[in-house]
Amino acid sequence: MTPLRIALYQGPSGVPSAPSASLDALAAAARRAAAAGARLLLTNELFLTGYALGDAVRDLAEPADGPGARAVARIAAEHGLAIGYGYPERAADDSDTIFNSLQLVGPDGTRLANYRKTHLFGAFETTYFTPGTDPLVQADLDGVRLGLLICYDVEFPEPVRAHALAGTEVLLVPTALMRPYEIVPQTIVPARAWESQLYIAYANRCGTEGDFSFAGLSCLAAPDGTVRARAGAGEDLIVADADPALLKASRAENTYLSDRRPALYTSLI
Repeated sequence: MTPLRIALYQGPSGVPSAPSASLDALAAAARRAAAAGARLLLTNELFLTGYALGDAVRDLAEPADGPGARAVARIAAEHGLAIGYGYPERAADDSDTIFNSLQLVGPDGTRLANYRKTHLFGAFETTYFTPGTDPLVQADLDGVRLGLLICYDVEFPEPVRAHALAGTEVLLVPTALMRPYEIVPQTIVPARAWESQLYIAYANRCGTEGDFSFAGLSCLAAPDGTVRARAGAGEDLIVADADPALLKASRAENTYLSDRRPALYTSLI
């Protein structure tokens, strides 16, 4: 099976704004990613609007099929690559309910999946967002099974393991990880990829927004414990391959998943 080439866009940074500036940055990143042969471009958490929103999140949130989604779909179709992007999602049936969401759009511009963050972090998120209730959202791209999580979700082993058991091969994780938690991309994300035997594409923000200082260090972690690509602290676009053949070989050698004894773990629930 052909490896899936993935581009991770770390940026932009600065003062949160209306989605137009983010969409301009996305179009430029998509052009570069497509030129590098990527089939998937992943951006960071709340990419469409910026993260440090405060009360403005109520005005900037939009439904999953809103104008931002339509603009991203046009960019994806223009460049022939899938795009995963973070945005504040307004519930279609309740305008007062807002989710921290990740939407995945296919290379033809059609929606493949939409995930609502289940583990909210910090006062900003718990004040303005409602936690999602569906922990396992997946989609297929070029024969590769993708899974969706957001930021803090990946710091819990349970959601990652649930994805591995459900057949996820590449886990997409947009994030807004702040300093001084660099241990997450440097240690935890590669460990999650190893212990659950899958790829993790982790796309962070960079720079500062309001009181938040983001750590950067976006990466593609592989199931063999290596990091196939790593960004620095500033705005960046990194590209690397998720190889299904390597994943199959790694799972054959590292038998964590098949050696589990679920009957012993009932205390976890």
